[in-house]
Amino acid sequence: MKLYNTISGAVEEFVPINPGQVLMYTCGPTVYNYAHIGNLRTYVSEDILVRTFELNGYDVTRVMNVTDVGHLTDDGDDGEDKMLTGARRENKTVWEIAKHYEEAFFEDMKKLRLKDPSIVERATDHIANYIEFIKVLEKKGYTYRAGGNVYFDVSKVPDYTKLSKVPLDQLQTGARAEVVVDDNKKNPYDFVLWFTKSRFDQQEMRWPSPFGEGYPGWHLECSVIALETLGEQMDIHCGGVDHIMTHHTNEIAQTESYTGKPWVRYWWHAEFLLDAEGKMSKSRGEFLTLALLEAKGFSPMHYKYYLLGSHYRKQLPFTFSYLEGAKDAYEKLRDRVLALDEPETCNAHMDDFVAALNDDLNTASALTVVYDVLKDDTLTSGQKAGALMQMEEVLQLGLFEKRELQVEEEWVLEKIAERSAAKEKKDWETADAIREELREKGIAIMDGKDGTTWKPL
Repeated sequence: MKLYNTISGAVEEFVPINPGQVLMYTCGPTVYNYAHIGNLRTYVSEDILVRTFELNGYDVTRVMNVTDVGHLTDDGDDGEDKMLTGARRENKTVWEIAKHYEEAFFEDMKKLRLKDPSIVERATDHIANYIEFIKVLEKKGYTYRAGGNVYFDVSKVPDYTKLSKVPLDQLQTGARAEVVVDDNKKNPYDFVLWFTKSRFDQQEMRWPSPFGEGYPGWHLECSVIALETLGEQMDIHCGGVDHIMTHHTNEIAQTESYTGKPWVRYWWHAEFLLDAEGKMSKSRGEFLTLALLEAKGFSPMHYKYYLLGSHYRKQLPFTFSYLEGAKDAYEKLRDRVLALDEPETCNAHMDDFVAALNDDLNTASALTVVYDVLKDDTLTSGQKAGALMQMEEVLQLGLFEKRELQVEEEWVLEKIAERSAAKEKKDWETADAIREELREKGIAIMDGKDGTTWKPL
């Protein structure tokens, strides 16, 4: 199994620390608003990654955090606090905001048929651990206090930019063009470990600490939660490419300073989903959520099929016309799968399927293998179903899920009669339109020597 490792800049063979076991950390949602479909792209790819590990016989322990405190809008130490922004927008407490959007996120995960992580930890449940972590960094000389806050001094870390490979003098202009100057910092790349003074007078989430009453910097939670749940070293850390320059870079700096050891073997990052204006964002008015796609007549599986047709490391443009094409292709694929006989044990084409996924998670090639199974005339209908059912264990596209019958049987019989009459008149256009109308309602029709029969898809 080979994966692209961001820190080496190369596709490498995956070799875990402990044979047969994968220790994996995935950055979770910031629960101040609904996840947009660009966010969800990363979680879909991470789910395929977990299932591919399992397909290769690994036992996976996957940890995910839920950021329910102190996430600033530029993913550094500047901008406005996202939790506070959400609370003001909806006239709720930050605690109410966090609970509501955490539940909404996991509902989206369920709709997309994604596995729950092995361990889910909320940032606010680890305040005491953050304080102890900071104390160790202070003792080792990696921090300084200024203006009431505790800062991490990146000048103490010679290889600070080893993940991004961007020189410090380019980091500010390349990643954070509109940095608000913090006069407390010794240099602009230092980051806050603990805030007691900030621009947010109404911050509700505050805790007592030896540094003063306040709240943790955002980067702390992933480091501390990962150390508590996975130990001092792990196999793979996942997230979106927007985390490379600041968040993951700061995680590495503080964690390796704390432990004195190399921390993560493989850094895995998923690329952006792009709308007409570039990287998808929640800051430009109405943003695209899974619920909005559903309101426009698309299912979560239509969107997931669209995502799997591209590589996770490629930027993917999104338009509704593209999604319409994916919907049409998906529905035709599911029709073909549902028309198969009962599954029989069959491993045909599985080697090709596994090889595609083991090639840096090439889901587009894996989908091609699905179609290869359907086209294979050497297989019986039941054998095709058996092979595809194994592949569906990884892809989780709901290909074997029958549609709910949305209409009365009497209406179906009337439509079949109308179609028969159209065929008698050689009005093939009308006959085909009726067949399509029935299919959209979850009805498949079969023409035979004894007439036309039907069944729910």
